Amino acid sequence: METIKTLQVPAHSISFLQWKVDLQSSVEARQPLFLINDTPENEFYARAELVLMGKDISTRALIALKTILINEAVSQVVLSNLGEVEGVNFIRLTLNTLPSVVSEAVSAFALEHECDVALVEQLPNFSVPGLVLMDMDSTTIQIECIDEIARLYGVGDQVSAVTAAAMRGELDFNESLRTRVGKLAGAPESVIKEVADNMPLMPGLVALIAGLKAAKWKVAIASGGFTYFANRLKADHGFDAAYANTLEIIDDTLTGQVTGEIVNADVKARTLKELATSFDIPMNQTVAIGDGANDLVMMAASAMGIAIHAKPIVQEKAAVALNHLDLEGALCLLIASLPLQTQ
Repeated sequence: METIKTLQVPAHSISFLQWKVDLQSSVEARQPLFLINDTPENEFYARAELVLMGKDISTRALIALKTILINEAVSQVVLSNLGEVEGVNFIRLTLNTLPSVVSEAVSAFALEHECDVALVEQLPNFSVPGLVLMDMDSTTIQIECIDEIARLYGVGDQVSAVTAAAMRGELDFNESLRTRVGKLAGAPESVIKEVADNMPLMPGLVALIAGLKAAKWKVAIASGGFTYFANRLKADHGFDAAYANTLEIIDDTLTGQVTGEIVNADVKARTLKELATSFDIPMNQTVAIGDGANDLVMMAASAMGIAIHAKPIVQEKAAVALNHLDLEGALCLLIASLPLQTQ
């Protein structure tokens, strides 16, 4: 095909999908190469994957992104994929520049345009099996279960203050968990059941699980919360495994104790590796999703850590941060790893 010297984007603002239709007349299947300030003779080396995602973004944002790439001296860009997933438009560009070179400018772009951006050296390959390990509270569901139990039992303010400090990384997780659970001593089991019966799922969870299952990926929970809720989610929504802490219940009443090993940050990371081995999945095909400081070790151990509506310390350290999208953003990222289909 004829190589285009600058990334060609319509001057008028249209959707990414309309742009894809326009591209079909000028781009040969599986050869969508665009150059910025370079020559066709120079060999292309992929060094970064840049995925732009949003429900309301168009080619106007892409024009701004093109300007940033040119200013940051990116010389080659491959249009690797674009499309729509669960109402989210996405475009994936492969760059011949390391993420560190453009990360600051791309982060500023995402903030200005109120969209989510992933900038990583490599995406997991969604065309072969992989593993997603997820936190539970404020990740697969929209609540912190222990805070809800405490609220119903009348000790909500005491527990939520400790929870918030722990999620910010200000307290040792094991100690904070025992402190919070201790305040629940005497609560009837009916309170836990009420919370379990009314867990609000994180938007996009059902679509994410369905997409993972269709792609023959495994999906599991590793939570600093409790088995009472994790096992319910596993049974109701098809998670392949669930690991969490066990609340001691005697005579239908919480004792204020947890039994067995506490699922903290290190245990979550160990669980990721053990599940990958058990399912015969290489670590470069693993994804970890969470929102709190106790998810950071798990994220770092995975091939791609995704922070969802996360605390500042988590957003700063995670490979990808979703602030505008929910879990459909994680599915979008994985589908973006597939090749562009121009027909």
